[in-house]
Amino acid sequence: MSTTRPYSPGDRGPEPGGASGMSGGAAPAGGAPEGGVTTPTGPPGSAGGGIRRLDFDGQSGVVPLARDFTRQALYEWGWLPAATADRRAAAEDVLLVVSELVTNACLHAEGPDHMAITCDKKVIRLEVTDRGTGQPAPRTPHRAGRPGGHGMFIVQRLCLDWGVVRAADVAGKTVWAELGTPA
Repeated sequence: MSTTRPYSPGDRGPEPGGASGMSGGAAPAGGAPEGGVTTPTGPPGSAGGGIRRLDFDGQSGVVPLARDFTRQALYEWGWLPAATADRRAAAEDVLLVVSELVTNACLHAEGPDHMAITCDKKVIRLEVTDRGTGQPAPRTPHRAGRPGGHGMFIVQRLCLDWGVVRAADVAGKTVWAELGTPA
């Protein structure tokens, strides 16, 4: 499902100021310490409760950087090391969705500006902000045997929901995706 809602439907409702703490659902453009990483909020090692941000300004190799950053957050939040196959699969799904969102920003939107990851007891929310004007969408019809064009199809299949948020006064967009936390 693709939406333009800044948050998914259901009993969660919008988080105050958006999942990243900024209005419009976008993570802040600056303010991160050297290396572009902000420290997590919420109790360390908890499976719920935390926000992490990564600034891509001046970075190279952004897809592996985003995956490593996300993997570290999953360790801090207790998703990894995974005790069961289901938990391992959930962590791998998160890493795959991060790869797809950041790769799409690289291929179609001049690269990502920043990424935010929010985790609570029910949902992990991934946000990738870029300066692109395009609208991401799964390729229709999806052709499994052809190379390329599978990114948003994968995101759609693995996520509870995903969408795009645009701020009126800022160029670009934030593409967000939400996955359920492991049981």
